[in-house]
Amino acid sequence: MTGASGSPPIRKRSARWLRWPLMFLGLLALLMLGPVGVLAFGDLDLDTPWYMMSRESTRQAPDPATERGAVVQVYGARIVRWRGAFGIHPWIAVKRAGAERYTTYHIVGWRARRGGDALVTSEVDHPDLQWFGANPQVLAEHRGARAEAMIDQIESAVAAYPWRSSYRLWPGPNSNTFVAWVARQVPELRLDLPPTAIGKDYLGLTTFIDRAPSGTGWQLSLLGLAGVTVASDEGVEVNLLGLGFGIDLDDRSLRVPGFGRLP
Repeated sequence: MTGASGSPPIRKRSARWLRWPLMFLGLLALLMLGPVGVLAFGDLDLDTPWYMMSRESTRQAPDPATERGAVVQVYGARIVRWRGAFGIHPWIAVKRAGAERYTTYHIVGWRARRGGDALVTSEVDHPDLQWFGANPQVLAEHRGARAEAMIDQIESAVAAYPWRSSYRLWPGPNSNTFVAWVARQVPELRLDLPPTAIGKDYLGLTTFIDRAPSGTGWQLSLLGLAGVTVASDEGVEVNLLGLGFGIDLDDRSLRVPGFGRLP
């Protein structure tokens, strides 16, 4: 028997509103299965101190002694310890035609946290070093005249990066924000960053729509915490609290947190 207070309808409305938070938490738990799976079954080194981890060359960069033309490469490697189950650290390497060494660009967070410039520019023989034990993956590569034409644009974009003195591991700006920023300014890179590049969707406090990092589509993002990317290279990717998931028809793969791409 229903009383005059109408309590059953109120309980029904309360249950309806409770459904959405529960669905959100359920989706978040489902997305977390990716990083948990990497922790459980991946090859992350959780024991070796970071300063003892390997920084050896992986021999993925052309030797300047034999490759006299220009080279542009973008690398990404899993970050240290348990955080590597979630994300990668990327860097850009360029070599002009005839140059004997590479120039690399990347962001190091502790420099900004100490009040310095987070951008690190280095002249190196081997830009393909392991990132503290993690083998890097080549995310983009161009050679010859095409690469030479990009280098001035890349250098200008690096110099214009707006968050050199600011760093947040999550949701950005961080090292992935930096590489994504450069890629948007130089769409010829055709850089398709994986979902594990957490921070790539951070567009700043006042920008909510911009090109996808690959330059082949567009993205909508709210402070890097929520958004969607639709592009021919990335496919369709939804970002929820930095965890990206979707489908890439171009590569015929799923984009999932933790693992990046499957298969």
